[in-house]
Amino acid sequence: MDGMTRTLLSAFILVLALVAGPALAEDRFGGYEKLEGGTFPANAFAGQVVLVVNTASYCGYTRQYEGLQKLWATYRDRGLVVLGMPSNDFEQEPDSNAKIRDFCEATFGVEFPMTGKQSITGPNANAFYKWAAHQTGPRGVPTWNFHKILVGRNGEYLAWFPTDLEPSSTRMTRAIEAALDGRKLPAGS
Repeated sequence: MDGMTRTLLSAFILVLALVAGPALAEDRFGGYEKLEGGTFPANAFAGQVVLVVNTASYCGYTRQYEGLQKLWATYRDRGLVVLGMPSNDFEQEPDSNAKIRDFCEATFGVEFPMTGKQSITGPNANAFYKWAAHQTGPRGVPTWNFHKILVGRNGEYLAWFPTDLEPSSTRMTRAIEAALDGRKLPAGS
């Protein structure tokens, strides 16, 4: 391949990556800071179903940590990852990553993976939430803490669930089980 062809091909790939963004990635979570420090490696959750939840320690829905932990304990051996993404976008998570980690572990026994504090809304939203907003439209964008997004084994958007839907709800568990089994999600997911 000559230099001009190589340059054009590189430019095309760059444009494609900029247009498609994270949609090209099988795993949308590599590179994010972990709550306990370090970063998630590329393809950290590839091939798994991921339930992403924007969390906050000082929210009326913080008790959902307990239900999220139960979901993860119940389904992790089948390939579910519950991924908490703490955010202060709604001004209810002002603490440092270390304090968030300590609070989640001591108060709710949280063992599922969590990222460091992230921006999830507006122009400063992280790449995952920008991608999710593109997939869901305005209805699926978080308007409060503990909004949930389900991502399939191939990195595809599957469903979103509102803040007030409990992790143990039949609606959520049916959707998770369908995703884990590779079945179509139930209507209303």
